Amino acid sequence: MENIQSLPIDIQSSKLLDWLLDRRHCNLKWQSAVKTIREKINAAIQDMPENQEITQLLSGSYIHYFHCLRIVEILRGTEASSKNIFGRYSSQRMKDWQEIVSLYEADNVYLAEVASLLSRNVSYEGPALRKQLAKAKQLQQELSRREVECQSSAADLRERYYAACKQYGITGENVPRELQALVKDLPAVLEEVGKDSGKLEEQIRLYAAFTNFVCEWSDPVLPMLTFAQTRGNTTFYEWRTGKVPTVVERPAAEAAPSGPATDDMIDWGDFGKGADPAGVNSGIAVEDGVDWGISVEPNSEDTGAGGIDWGDSDAAPIEIEIVDVGTDCPEGVARGEDASTVLENSQSRSQFIDELMELEVFLTQRISEMGEEGDVVSMSQFQLAPSIVQNQTQKHVREMLSQVQDLLHRLTTLRMQHLFMIQASPRYVERVSEVLRQKLKQADILVLKGATMVEKRQEALEEQSRLEPRVDLLAGCTRDLQKLIEADVSKRYNSRPVNLMGVNI
Repeated sequence: MENIQSLPIDIQSSKLLDWLLDRRHCNLKWQSAVKTIREKINAAIQDMPENQEITQLLSGSYIHYFHCLRIVEILRGTEASSKNIFGRYSSQRMKDWQEIVSLYEADNVYLAEVASLLSRNVSYEGPALRKQLAKAKQLQQELSRREVECQSSAADLRERYYAACKQYGITGENVPRELQALVKDLPAVLEEVGKDSGKLEEQIRLYAAFTNFVCEWSDPVLPMLTFAQTRGNTTFYEWRTGKVPTVVERPAAEAAPSGPATDDMIDWGDFGKGADPAGVNSGIAVEDGVDWGISVEPNSEDTGAGGIDWGDSDAAPIEIEIVDVGTDCPEGVARGEDASTVLENSQSRSQFIDELMELEVFLTQRISEMGEEGDVVSMSQFQLAPSIVQNQTQKHVREMLSQVQDLLHRLTTLRMQHLFMIQASPRYVERVSEVLRQKLKQADILVLKGATMVEKRQEALEEQSRLEPRVDLLAGCTRDLQKLIEADVSKRYNSRPVNLMGVNI
């Protein structure tokens, strides 16, 4: 018997209510009784004395039987004046709470309720709060990671922006203006390249002599390089015709109007305005603002019925010269594409670069061959070659190759490619500016997104700060319930130790 008394009673918290019902400690209809009790509690708490402890008890989320016992104990002190000679209280407050306690104790309703409350805390309330708390912590980590990613991506975009600006040769403060300023410097750069191409005389002579000796090639080689080597970066007209122009009419760089074209913006020339230098009226009375270039003199005796001058008058005849637009120009006048230099013109510049590459490949191959010409057979092959071919050393050819590669590099860098495109199409500046602006815009968006991540992370931190006290409070209340239930059940089994298992918040 003593051994049985010392054996503990272990009850799983999730099965506690079933355990109490199975052993007839509680009634199956306890929930309907609890409903009546809850209504009476809600009515009783409307009229309570000013007491700090009672206020603290009533501030809890759920008032159970053990709270009611404590309230009755407090009321014994506050309502002592209402006690009559028979030891009963005439205070309605005391009567209400004593009735509530009595209803709780009938059929051990209170035990079923606190057992249900304990199981709900362990199985539902606790896990839900822990899940919310874990979610808040995980969200903070995720937002911190995304904040760092936004900052890193924004910095990367800005770095790429300034790297792109560096490739263009600008600082990035005002992209359109800086790009236009670069184009203004382009003619000077091309002029310097044309001047340095004059140093390629020996390379061109070596290539021409070598091809003539090996292939008996009689046609001129590297015509564009030869031209630029002797004349520099001259006009395309001179390259095309072989003659130096007397007049070079370069187009004036004019900014395109920003608004839509109107009649006020159209320049119709000087027709009908002022005196004609040839002494002939080349205009007519303007009707509806259009000048057709026909002389109408209704008062003239020599005109026909329609008033049209057919050119039969005594006035000096007018010679009209028809010129195809953009093709035939007066002799010696470089106009349009002809006015551009050979390195500005895309066609001649491409030929110039192609011939530089051709010369580079030849010199590279020649250096490789000279390294292998140590045998007698190779030496005998060039015994009849021109002296310029025989007298070359590998070191000197490398120096000539270096000069060619330097010119080629100066014309084919990414910066020069962009400058040529800007010069060819002013709208390219807008496209480049927009592409670069998009990088900065995306970087700014990422910075704002990072700031949003900071705000959300702060909200998650506040949520964590709000949930942690609730978890601690729920854990404390659950531990108190556990002790009260264990003590109550223990009394029913002659003070045997009772252990509620799995109580963990």
